[in-house]
Amino acid sequence: MSVIAEISIPATEFELGRIMDVSGSGTVELESLVPTGERAVPFFWVYDADFAAFERTVSEAPSVAELVEIDTYDDRVLYTFEWSVENDAVFRSIRDVNAYILNATGADTSWRFELRFPSHEAMSTFQEECAEEDIGFEVIRVYNPGKPDLGPWFGLTERQREAIVLAVEEGYYDIPRDCTTVELADDLGISDQAVTERLRRAIVRLVTNTILTSPGN
Repeated sequence: MSVIAEISIPATEFELGRIMDVSGSGTVELESLVPTGERAVPFFWVYDADFAAFERTVSEAPSVAELVEIDTYDDRVLYTFEWSVENDAVFRSIRDVNAYILNATGADTSWRFELRFPSHEAMSTFQEECAEEDIGFEVIRVYNPGKPDLGPWFGLTERQREAIVLAVEEGYYDIPRDCTTVELADDLGISDQAVTERLRRAIVRLVTNTILTSPGN
């Protein structure tokens, strides 16, 4: 049976946290992590930060090939860069146990992850691998999908709920469609790529926390 864990990891404990330093101001939200062979391409939003200082810090990291700005709005910027998961013990351990990143947000000096593990054994293996790398983290809560403590939105974040509700109301899922991701993006103030990723995450989370739940949980 799958299990979901919310954990907090100090930014200094893993490479991606050290690279994307927003200590003192700003927030980083991981939109997606796309594998490309031995490397990965993270797409992430940075909110209300010193963007010039952030870009300098990331660009100076030896493991970052090139920082690319995808979209820019008044209070946020969508970035991406090519990066090797092998250099990061946390993300390497997540991959090794086939866990899924439901959400990852960094602010000040720590990151908060919501991870779906295929089993309790997989979660234990993840903890053991992190301990072997001397990575300390705080477990905020652990629960099985579908439990009542998911709240009124079945585990959706506020942004995910906003996107999927708007998509339904505007007819994105109608046949034929009454709106596009570009139109949804204009309403939400983000890029159409970010809308697609946010809807995908919302659907995965809804399915995980509802129809994938075993009867009786």
